Amino acid sequence: MIEPQEVTRVFRASRGEVKALDGISLRIERGEFVVIRGPSGSGKTTLLLTLGGMLRPTRGRVLFAGRDLYALGERDRSRLRSESIGFVFQMFHLVPYLTALENVLLAARPRLRPEAASGGPRRDAVREAEEILRSFGLAGRERHRPAQLSAGEKQRTALARALVHRPDVVLADEPTGNLDPENAAQVMEGLERFHGEGGTVVFVTHGTLADRYAGRILELKGGRLEPA
Repeated sequence: MIEPQEVTRVFRASRGEVKALDGISLRIERGEFVVIRGPSGSGKTTLLLTLGGMLRPTRGRVLFAGRDLYALGERDRSRLRSESIGFVFQMFHLVPYLTALENVLLAARPRLRPEAASGGPRRDAVREAEEILRSFGLAGRERHRPAQLSAGEKQRTALARALVHRPDVVLADEPTGNLDPENAAQVMEGLERFHGEGGTVVFVTHGTLADRYAGRILELKGGRLEPA
């Protein structure tokens, strides 16, 4: 499903170069739940963004379902992301002036997206977005903007947005890091449902909460991966 090959990512800093990823090779099979664990600053987010086609490696390549992500043009890579990949981040990244429902609609599948000529979202798109929000316990909160939601509600909205277009893979970056145990459990249950339906999950974290869901756990140390 996803295969980074000898991926290295170097950042230039005031004191010289920083090697965030150092020759990483990995094969993630379709339907796997992989946890990648490491301390803050170990390169977890860099790796996730690289796997998702959002950060070009300095060296190496990333295959996604057999296609070289960074050999694609920006438009084709963007289309692949929108159709096949769902992202969930620790800081939610919701659009602040949109409601929870509108945030989820941003990621609706192409056949469900709002049509410009209709003057508003198609009813099937709205219905599907409302259903997934209800499945995350957000019934009655659909018309609230992010500032009116708790941290747990924001993250569940972000997860609903990541899943509404039924992606092949979800890339999750510390999605429970800012949550209380109850909300963290709800997020993990949502990811477990997605995985149980055949979805692939790559979950990066510094903790152990996701270990019980994982088929494989890897440690990221010094820009390199090794079994936990």
